[in-house]
Amino acid sequence: MTVSPRNNMDVKRQNRVNTLRCILASERVSQMELTHRLALSWPTILQNVKELMELGLVREDGVYASTGGRKAKAYVPVRDAKVAVGVELARDHVSVVMTDLSGKLLRQARGAFRFSQEDIYFKYLSGLVQRFVETDGAADRVLGVGFALPGVVDEERGLLRDSRSLGLRNFPLSTLSGQIAWPCRFFNDTNSAGLAECHLRPEGGDMVYLSLGDSIGGAILRDGRPCTGDRLRAGEFGHNTLIPDGLRCACGKQGCLEAYCSAKVLADQAGGNLSAFFESLQTGDPEKRQVWQEYLEHLAVAVNNLHASFDCDVVVGGPVGVYLKEFGELLRALLVERNPFEPDASYLKDCSCSQEAAAAGAALAQTDAYLESL
Repeated sequence: MTVSPRNNMDVKRQNRVNTLRCILASERVSQMELTHRLALSWPTILQNVKELMELGLVREDGVYASTGGRKAKAYVPVRDAKVAVGVELARDHVSVVMTDLSGKLLRQARGAFRFSQEDIYFKYLSGLVQRFVETDGAADRVLGVGFALPGVVDEERGLLRDSRSLGLRNFPLSTLSGQIAWPCRFFNDTNSAGLAECHLRPEGGDMVYLSLGDSIGGAILRDGRPCTGDRLRAGEFGHNTLIPDGLRCACGKQGCLEAYCSAKVLADQAGGNLSAFFESLQTGDPEKRQVWQEYLEHLAVAVNNLHASFDCDVVVGGPVGVYLKEFGELLRALLVERNPFEPDASYLKDCSCSQEAAAAGAALAQTDAYLESL
């Protein structure tokens, strides 16, 4: 079989990308270790490392102790040679993060500023990003800015097609990026958060992400990439019907999961303060324990349905999800009872990205695009 020059170039590029990803995942590594881990030839690794060093993404770091022959050179990643910025735009705040090439969160900031379509808002947004980047002189290393937005994002057509949270329909994405000095990309916020969780999973594999906030959303990830659906609405788990003709949802329909399992359901039991609810729960408040049990009984139905539908791990995140590590034992017991295949709930995973997951995921998408372009 003849390999075309084009295909050969693609293979070389992917080998170079894989070499860099392997180095980024290591603290210190030799060329021999890279050949074993990647199953590539010594000359290929030698050439890849040389090219990555010329790009300033890898550097030499001394040598390993001799094992009888020539001492092997050690190589380390220059993780902050390039950085990416992620912005989560919500109804009443803006979060900004910076990540390095390995996806590590370097810095974060949050500004309380209610969304508006007035010019002052977009000036505030661009100024916030500019000041954030310039704080440590990173402007010349920024790959781009990823925006995580609440709603249906149609990046191909350049539109935020629908965002009930922001009160927008067919909103031009260029309005957000017009005053930003770096290339911008746009993502649905829960897809972004799912990407961040996927990045932190050493076991890999497919994953369903369920975000429990004031609204409920989700993401379906296969091979590390979100499945967005024919109309870019895949993962709208909050509007799955939990109880027919049940409580009224913010969408206007009845019985949606969001009406029973949003963070607001719990926060409303503590004067609108979610953390205060869990503080009371920790002290054994009987009323809060009853509310929590009812909440988890509803959540167990939803999580079991997701597992039965997608047959993969389910990660529960968002403002409520971060509390499940401490308060989720009952949920796991309920899932064991509901599992129709075996008495097991190990598929339920705690979220790993507890801070600014959506913004971090948007930044990671920029980094991945850069790495795959090398």
